[in-house]
Amino acid sequence: AVPLAKALIAGGIDIMELTLRTDAAYESLKVIKKEVPEMLLGVGTVLNVEQLESIAEIGVDFAVSPGLNPEVIAHASEIGMPFAPGICTPSDIEKAISLGCKVLKFFPAEACGGLKYLQNMAAPYRHLGLKYIPLGGINNNNLGDYLTSDLILAAGGSWLAPGSAIANQDWDGITATTKAAIEKIESIRNL
Repeated sequence: AVPLAKALIAGGIDIMELTLRTDAAYESLKVIKKEVPEMLLGVGTVLNVEQLESIAEIGVDFAVSPGLNPEVIAHASEIGMPFAPGICTPSDIEKAISLGCKVLKFFPAEACGGLKYLQNMAAPYRHLGLKYIPLGGINNNNLGDYLTSDLILAAGGSWLAPGSAIANQDWDGITATTKAAIEKIESIRNL
């Protein structure tokens, strides 16, 4: 966990989302928070209040979920945890709005239709100033498309640190991939 976080920082990315999909997730969060304090640490795949409580105790900076669970959203608000629920339909957006959400995770972004779908789906809500974080199928080839839209707050994906690179401890490869993503972001900003 620590070498991964350091590889991302070396590549220019100081925000990461670690998912709660393995037995090592909580311990990984703890060591990253302790040993790489410059990393803005988020947690993904938050599915219930108990997980939210556990990550709050660790002191993570934000959380996201793949779907929209009103109980988790309400509890995140109660404890002051920045939280973005997952959405992929207009009904999801309306439910999130009714629960006070302004930042939404668009997931799975590419499988749902990508940026074009998001732009069409978000159009009736544009006046509300909602922002979206696409995840799911995002990579260096389509990242630029998303980041040119004013709907997008941030984007993420596992292409920066694929499981095979982590398993092989290819920290230099992860740093190189991260640097390539940062170069793409900077080229978009300079347009």
